[in-house]
Amino acid sequence: MKHILYLAAGSSRRFGGNKLLTPVNGMPLYRHGLLTLRDVCRSRCDCTLTVITRSQEIADDARTLGAKAVFSPESEKGIAYSIRAGIRSLGSLAEGDYLLFAVADQPYLSPDTVCRLTDAADQGVLCATAAFGDQAGNPTLFSAVLAEELCSLEGDTGGRKILKRHADACAVIPCTNERELWDIDIRDDIAAIK
Repeated sequence: MKHILYLAAGSSRRFGGNKLLTPVNGMPLYRHGLLTLRDVCRSRCDCTLTVITRSQEIADDARTLGAKAVFSPESEKGIAYSIRAGIRSLGSLAEGDYLLFAVADQPYLSPDTVCRLTDAADQGVLCATAAFGDQAGNPTLFSAVLAEELCSLEGDTGGRKILKRHADACAVIPCTNERELWDIDIRDDIAAIK
C-alpha cells in the first residue's frame, strides 16, 4: 500500500499568517494539492490519503473529500512533528508499504508526478524525490523500512535528510513542468506564481 501523507500543519512563520487558508487562484492554497491527491487516490486502488493539520477547516474538508484527517498540535514546532504524527496514525506498516509525503503549499503539483512517484514504489525503490532539472523538491517517497528513521527526525528537519543519507538508492522522478515545485513561503510568492 502507498500511504500519501499531506503535510498541512505548518506555522507559516515567514508568511505572517496561515498561508494554507489564503486564496490562490480562487481557492485556499491547501485545497489545490488536496484535490490533486484525492484524484490520484480515486484513480488507484493502492493508495490511502491522510492529511496532517492543525486547522479544523482543513480537517473537515479532508474528511468531506474522503481523506483521513490527523490533528497534530505539536507541528508548530517543526515539520518533523507532522511527519511523525502522520506515520504513527497509520499504525503498523507492512514491509512492502510506502510513504509519500506531499506539502500543502505547492498549488501546481500534477497527478502525473504523484502517480509516477507511486509507480516507483512498485519498482521497489528505497526512496524517491520529485525534481525538475537539478532542483529536487516535494513530493518525496520512502519505503516503510525507513519509517523509524523518519520518526527520529527532530524540529524543522524534514525527510530530505533521509534522502541524502540514502542518496545512492534514491530515484529521481522528473516533473513535467518546473511550476510543480513552486511553493509559497511569503506573501509575494502568491503574486509571483500567478
